[in-house]
Amino acid sequence: MKVARQIDPTVFVHSPAGRQWQQIGVQDHHGIVVPLFSLHSEKSCGIGEYTDLFALIDWCRSVKFDLIQFLPLNDTGLGTSPYSALSAFALHPIYLGLASLPNLNESPALLEEVKLLQSQPRSFRIDYLKVEHEKKRFLRQYIQELGEPLVTSEGYQNFCETASWLKIFAVFKTLKMRYEWKSWEEWPAELQKPNFLLIDQLAEQYKEEVTLHCLIQYLCHQQLKAVKAHAEINQVKLMGDIPILNCRDSADVWFHRDLFNLDFCAGAPPDYFNEEGQNWGFPLYNWQRISELNFNWWIERLQVAANYYHLYRIDHIVGFFRIWAIEHGKKSTEGSFIPADQAVWVEHGRQIMWMMLEKCEMLPIGEDLGVIPPEVRSCLSMLGICGTRVMRWERKWLEDKNYIPLSEYPLDSMTTVSTHDSETLKIWWKEQPEEAKLFAAAKNWNYEPFLSKEQQKEILYDSHHSNSLFHVNLLQEYLALVPSLTWPNFEEDRINTPGTFCDQNWTVTLRPTLEEIIANQELKSLIEDIL
Repeated sequence: MKVARQIDPTVFVHSPAGRQWQQIGVQDHHGIVVPLFSLHSEKSCGIGEYTDLFALIDWCRSVKFDLIQFLPLNDTGLGTSPYSALSAFALHPIYLGLASLPNLNESPALLEEVKLLQSQPRSFRIDYLKVEHEKKRFLRQYIQELGEPLVTSEGYQNFCETASWLKIFAVFKTLKMRYEWKSWEEWPAELQKPNFLLIDQLAEQYKEEVTLHCLIQYLCHQQLKAVKAHAEINQVKLMGDIPILNCRDSADVWFHRDLFNLDFCAGAPPDYFNEEGQNWGFPLYNWQRISELNFNWWIERLQVAANYYHLYRIDHIVGFFRIWAIEHGKKSTEGSFIPADQAVWVEHGRQIMWMMLEKCEMLPIGEDLGVIPPEVRSCLSMLGICGTRVMRWERKWLEDKNYIPLSEYPLDSMTTVSTHDSETLKIWWKEQPEEAKLFAAAKNWNYEPFLSKEQQKEILYDSHHSNSLFHVNLLQEYLALVPSLTWPNFEEDRINTPGTFCDQNWTVTLRPTLEEIIANQELKSLIEDIL
């Protein structure tokens, strides 16, 4: 029987994040990253659904995983990237579990429609437009037939009263659809500068449509809250993902224009991986104005997410300290950091992090990958905020470039072998041979272009036995240990390639159904060996 290592909890419970650590537990946490769009069960309708997570939680508990990390679940409209959403608050209706909708049994026709959607052949890649169209059509019919009791329910009324963002979003999405998904910057001038009076007028003018979007958000809210409650019963923690930036064409930028700086686009300077730098196209924040308003928008964003998660990943956490800003029309290489004064970076980010810790009970874990100033990581550690350690990138870059021993990883970190933006382990091993050879040499292995099952299992074992307190990997990395659970062409398992716009990004599905994953005893045995 494996014995859990002993860790002194006072290391973190007396940090500024101590309250959050006490709720999570100062102990080793092991888990998986699951892109919900990749998951599918026998009850799914074209894409993974919130209600599929009940069975996934049960499986995690059975294999001794106690954490599930998601990519952002916000509404992206017709887009596919979960990091480019229409709203920082609204959940994506494409993930709504149709078979679990309230009172569905009262309509035989709707029940048959669900069965028809469930029986459709599953494609290797997700056809978002097709799934979005089918679910939108179904939900309109469902709400038309069975929506009246929902509208008058106490739960829905309370949801509408407490979600200050809801009506703004519902009006925004109504207008987006009426103007054929054009950007708000192409709408009539009188709609481009909204205020609360205009929102109320438009909500009344388009009452049916606005109510539809509000009801759909309520249904999403109910399902994901129920998922969190089920996770708590099973002692599994859920980790959300809070993108640092907001899409320019979003309800938040449209309505809260003063909180954003639209004169620049955020990105990244040139580095080892991107010689030309990156331009993400997202506006910057107007932190001075946000501070003047007591960070209310950010606080609400975190508190809404806390309905569904126990901890959260902060995307590009260094951007809260300083962000690479690119003027419109200029190259990424011509950008510069804001704030410009390096002397204020740490204090700028520390104030924002402190606000997050003070106003939200979820524990944050920072995505601090890339070129990170040492003083930023020191600040995060002082606050009790974890960083991320991708094993293949953890090297002494300024010295001999050797790999940092796993025993030297800080406790306040999360170890992983890959991310949703990188190649999976097997793809990296084959496509980046020079890097893989160095990794193999550090393990005293002879390099071969195809990573063996035994080697991959050993690397995963190592990831779960580093000095970090969190050990989390993509579900695909475990499935790859069992040939029948992964696609024959394992290069297709990559989730996203940053800086590219192609049909492969964000569309990959897992080969097995959720039921097949749960039933596979070989997979369960391998995970037990790894942990």
